[in-house]
Amino acid sequence: MIQTLSSHPTGHGLRRLWWASALVLLGACGGGDGGSATAEPDMAKALGVAPSAGAAIDRPATRHDAARFLTQATFGPNDFEIELLMKIGYSAWIDRQLRLPATSHRARWEAADAAIRLVDPTASAGQDQVWESFWHQAVNGPDQLRLRMAFALSQIFVVSAVDGSIGGEPRALAAWLDMLGDKGFGSYRDLLETVSLHPLMGLYLTHLKNQKPDPLTGRIPDQNYARESMQLLSIGLVKLKPDGTPLLDANSNAIETYGPSDVAGLSNVFTGFSWACPAAPSSNNCFRNGSSAGVSDPDRYFKPMVAYPQFHSVDAKSFLGVTIPASTTANPAGDLKIALDTLSAHPNVGPFISKQLIQRLVTSNPSGAYVQAVAAVFDNNGAGTRGDLKAVLKAILLHPESRLQTNATGKVREPVLRLSAYLRAFPHKSDTGRWRVGNTDSVSNSLGQTPLRAPSVFNFYRPGYAAPGSQSGAAGMVGPELQLLNESSAAGWINYMRDNLSNGVGQFNGTVGGVAFNRRDLQRDWSAELALAARPAELVASVTGRLLYGLASPALQTEILTAITKITIPVLNAGGTNQAAIDNAKRNRVNATVLLTLAVPEFVVQK
Repeated sequence: MIQTLSSHPTGHGLRRLWWASALVLLGACGGGDGGSATAEPDMAKALGVAPSAGAAIDRPATRHDAARFLTQATFGPNDFEIELLMKIGYSAWIDRQLRLPATSHRARWEAADAAIRLVDPTASAGQDQVWESFWHQAVNGPDQLRLRMAFALSQIFVVSAVDGSIGGEPRALAAWLDMLGDKGFGSYRDLLETVSLHPLMGLYLTHLKNQKPDPLTGRIPDQNYARESMQLLSIGLVKLKPDGTPLLDANSNAIETYGPSDVAGLSNVFTGFSWACPAAPSSNNCFRNGSSAGVSDPDRYFKPMVAYPQFHSVDAKSFLGVTIPASTTANPAGDLKIALDTLSAHPNVGPFISKQLIQRLVTSNPSGAYVQAVAAVFDNNGAGTRGDLKAVLKAILLHPESRLQTNATGKVREPVLRLSAYLRAFPHKSDTGRWRVGNTDSVSNSLGQTPLRAPSVFNFYRPGYAAPGSQSGAAGMVGPELQLLNESSAAGWINYMRDNLSNGVGQFNGTVGGVAFNRRDLQRDWSAELALAARPAELVASVTGRLLYGLASPALQTEILTAITKITIPVLNAGGTNQAAIDNAKRNRVNATVLLTLAVPEFVVQK
């Protein structure tokens, strides 16, 4: 099944370790210490685990503790951030990150576009350059917390380049990432408004150029964004208690947050918004086509949509217990403010958004106490401000439960975060300086996931997904990222990383700028690991230390050690003619050690 491993010296052991990993993922959603595939007998009780009494210690006790925290707050630990965190502590590290200036994906995309056009004036940058910027920033960007928050938000406020209207505007897609990074450190209310008026969201959820009702033709406003702005971006489907659990009626049934009439009323609010345009809002052609007299705004795909009163509904608009009276004069900006204020003030927003951010950063199954504590900060940051996302983020990362390690805590690492953790643990250099990782959609020989290319507005996986027939599902647990796991993706991860270890990561470079590379773009200097190849126990300790953060049990280390010592390193002969064979065997040992470590549940699951 993992075809490219059949001839590998450690192929049998690798298959065994990987499928053991898959069993754990499909079973306990995180496994126990040492990667046991057997769930704890009291797992159901562990679901309600509460944080230990007292405040969390603010400074990591060990480098492993520091690395665990950094798996939650960054795209993966590296030596610099571990040392800094050990020195200044959790709170100071977060505060430092919150002060760092943002890196710009759009600026990097535009620089790449200019460089491409300099070589070929008929060519331009595309989606690949968005992924190049993403990976460069994810691996090297100093503002890791902002970047990780933007990635988390991109899976709640979803636009997808799989849709041609989005994928065809890569510059705007890079700007979308910048927007999430900026607003992700601001207020939720501002984020919701920016998203609602962003042309990419307007295109993706079809409320750009949405028109008022017309009783003569029977036209009604498009209801797509009105529905999803409630279901996915603010309040969810059912009313929630402060701890994120459903509020039940007298018959123990969940209470719906909205119905068809709310969707219809809100859809009238989202009428009359369209392109930023030199002649807006007076020009109907600007509304319909984004241009007037052949002139359009070159930034219209990421400039906020403009209100065109002539296309906005003046009918009464009732939703979520609020009514905007009918008027003879259209007031799109005023109606929008009332609608977004109503959504943002809804009591569901705190637990609904807080729980999803906890899931994206820390754990798939936070206790009710964890959700309620963070939601309380969402409601009031301590200074009377609602929706302060900086405060919410800090509350998530500093809550005592974020430090717990049980069978009910942690989350499956989605493929993007696995690759970023590997690249930050073992720094690579880009031959071209562009970080040409490229599209990683393929399930069989790549990640099966590319940032900003979710299959639908519901993201790559649902926050409430429970793997069918699994121990975790039977215990009432969810494992959202398990929705990406199947036989093909399990094999694809191993095949992809085996190829990366052997050949480097990313797209193949031939001759670039007169330099003949003829290899993959991202390359690692493995000399430090090669120096340990003849001392396999030290090699295993070094590699597992970088990737597993203290979770490598003696049994696991022994299993990996046993596998790699089967790769024999020849003795140098008298003439020294077999040095190439020695070097090759050492490299095989290093590759096998890293690959086996990347396959085990202790890596695939973030604890």
